[in-house]
Amino acid sequence: IDVSDLNETLHIDAKKKICIAEPGVTFVDLVKATIKHGLVPLTVPEFKTITIGGAVAGCSIESMSFMHGGFHDNCVEYEIITAKGEVLTCSPKKNNLLFQMVHGTFGTLGIISKLKFRLTPAKPIVKVTYEKYRTLEEYKKAIWRRFKNKDCDFMDGIIHSPTKYVLSIGKFVDKAPYTHSYDWMRVYYKSTKRRKEDYIKTPDYFFRYNKGVTNVIPKSFIGRLLFGKFISSNEVLKIFEKIRRFVPASRIPVTLDVFIPFSKATEFMDWYRREVNFFPIWCVPYRRGHDYEWISKEVLKKSSDKLYLDLAIYGLEKNRDKDYYKIIEDKLMEIGGLKTLISTNYYTEKEFWKTWNKKNYDKIKKRTDPNNIFRNLYTKMCKASRGIGK
Repeated sequence: IDVSDLNETLHIDAKKKICIAEPGVTFVDLVKATIKHGLVPLTVPEFKTITIGGAVAGCSIESMSFMHGGFHDNCVEYEIITAKGEVLTCSPKKNNLLFQMVHGTFGTLGIISKLKFRLTPAKPIVKVTYEKYRTLEEYKKAIWRRFKNKDCDFMDGIIHSPTKYVLSIGKFVDKAPYTHSYDWMRVYYKSTKRRKEDYIKTPDYFFRYNKGVTNVIPKSFIGRLLFGKFISSNEVLKIFEKIRRFVPASRIPVTLDVFIPFSKATEFMDWYRREVNFFPIWCVPYRRGHDYEWISKEVLKKSSDKLYLDLAIYGLEKNRDKDYYKIIEDKLMEIGGLKTLISTNYYTEKEFWKTWNKKNYDKIKKRTDPNNIFRNLYTKMCKASRGIGK
């Protein structure tokens, strides 16, 4: 199924705050289109070239997620192409299980061909205040207070070390005494450590991590001076795809996002410091919209938390004595946490379906792809991604 031409924003209803667009629309183009109406998506991922279809299929969140969840939580309808060529419309009121299960299944249940999603009012500037904390418990209290009070528009943070926690609190404003952008020499995650506040134009705020989150490339001052304006996360990925076969697996740094129930954050971080101890970490508070249909009942029983912390571990060097992916997976299964499947996955098939809901997955698979043309989620994300299956 060739969906390469499906890259248009089809309709923006400014009054109802609704947008209809095709899956190949990138967030940088979507923001350009919606902000003309004084509106933006309720969740905008950190990289400019992430597509809206990819955001649903691959689970995208960001600093509005403490209030609005992920991008998928703010979608109201999808058009899905099945493996048989059928075109199905799904929403919470029509084909609800299909609507819910498409999220996070990486195209294995069908191809998204159109999306309808909610927008929210925006102002031209985001004022960011950087709150500094010395302990995890202080940090958690600050996060919980903002989550309960909903007194800001954006919240994320950087855990620079076990004694340096930064919570970045953003609010829409109309005017600013100055503005900064982070598309060349400035590195955003480093600035959170030294600045008290910042003013950033709204589109620039959304993509402040576009050069990388905590693993910015080029890393050196000279490298950024010469090439930083032209190299973003997208260019880095394109270059890596070309040289991937020549790079030993042991030299590829660990990259993964873990979702920790808020009530288990202290337990996880105590374990993390003992077993991994890599910093900085990007921290994104995430509101769980409901008991997601794609999560197994076994996992849901372990945690009733409405708030999770997405901890993004980017750039960790591999260790011959520890398989970080595997030990983190094991810890997550123990505490009822989750990880995004964009990373390397070592689950056995039995372990995998203890986290993901096989009953619901198989029910939709039978309807949309009975001959397994799109492959099974476990096969695609745990076997084929490691070169051991088709």
